[in-house]
Amino acid sequence: MSLGHSLKRFFAMEAASGLLLISAAVLALVINNSPLAPWYQAFLDAPVQVRLGPLDIAKPALLWINDLLMAMFFLLIGLELKRELLQGQLAKFSQVALPGAAALGGMLVPALIYLAINHADPAARAGWAIPTATDIAFALGVLALLGNRVPPALKLFLMTLAVIDDLGAIAIIALFYSSDLAPAALGMAAACLVLLLALNRLGVRALGPYLLVGLVLWVCVLKSGVHATLAGVALAFFIPLKGERPPLVVLEHALHPWVAYIIVPLFAFANAGISLAGLSLQSFTHGVPLGIISGLLVGKTVGVFGLTWLAVRLRWASLPAGSNWGQVLGVAVLCGIGFTISIFVGSLAFEAGSSPYAGEDRLGILSGSCLAALLGYTLVRANLKR
Repeated sequence: MSLGHSLKRFFAMEAASGLLLISAAVLALVINNSPLAPWYQAFLDAPVQVRLGPLDIAKPALLWINDLLMAMFFLLIGLELKRELLQGQLAKFSQVALPGAAALGGMLVPALIYLAINHADPAARAGWAIPTATDIAFALGVLALLGNRVPPALKLFLMTLAVIDDLGAIAIIALFYSSDLAPAALGMAAACLVLLLALNRLGVRALGPYLLVGLVLWVCVLKSGVHATLAGVALAFFIPLKGERPPLVVLEHALHPWVAYIIVPLFAFANAGISLAGLSLQSFTHGVPLGIISGLLVGKTVGVFGLTWLAVRLRWASLPAGSNWGQVLGVAVLCGIGFTISIFVGSLAFEAGSSPYAGEDRLGILSGSCLAALLGYTLVRANLKR
């Protein structure tokens, strides 16, 4: 399969996933603010238990979605990252310089803006990483509405930027959102990693052994205090990328439709259904929602566009082929669509039932992401050649 065909397939799937994600989020909002709200909450709270001998995992449906299904989402991200690092857009400095600089600015500036707004509140400061993420499916879905007039190089710039952004999000989750570590479970997780390394070094190409060890790894990480989704990323980096039909590519192609069309929309449906009862203009001026909205809308725009301009000015890189500064500004605004990973980080920073800010983060994420989508679409559309 040619690179051009692969990219077209990827963009089409991500765009369709983004539109489906938006629909799922809107549906959740409508249902949770209607007479069906108790049914929605009952679905999220439904107890699901898996027991095998001494192993007992009992969680509500919402946490199975956020812990297990999102581990598959992060497995796909890990597969894409490994392939891009070894063979794709992240393999050469010349290809990664511009989106890498943009991604760095797009993570640092939103975090600083959020902390500036919430510096006096220790509980609120835990959400500093929420506005640092970019939702590639949502952003590409918005670009897809503009059709073939969008330069392919501009789409590729956004895609590569978002991939690097995902790498940053993974590092942030691992370093800043792990707590109450269990040494025994961590030791078992380390043993799983050694076994995965042995499978890789021995040249095992069948996916079955990797996935079986990966399932055990997920359980160990779940019990360790490190967030379980990181098991998906760890597993991805041990799956081989060699041969005519590399196991990594086979798994990536098999997993991508499930993640794009089922897992991500289901995650959006389960996490976007905030109640709008009692909502007023003042609700958006509280520290957490205001910090997130400002970080996504202002921080992402300033960080992405500013570092892109600096990289071009210093001649580290050039603008994406066929694009102009107006289009790049529009894409910088679209990077403020945080959504999937922002909501996920928010669930870690403000746990339901234990944080006074649980739910407020989603108000900021949904508002900021929608504003970024509308403004970014308008800017890109106004600067496209007719």
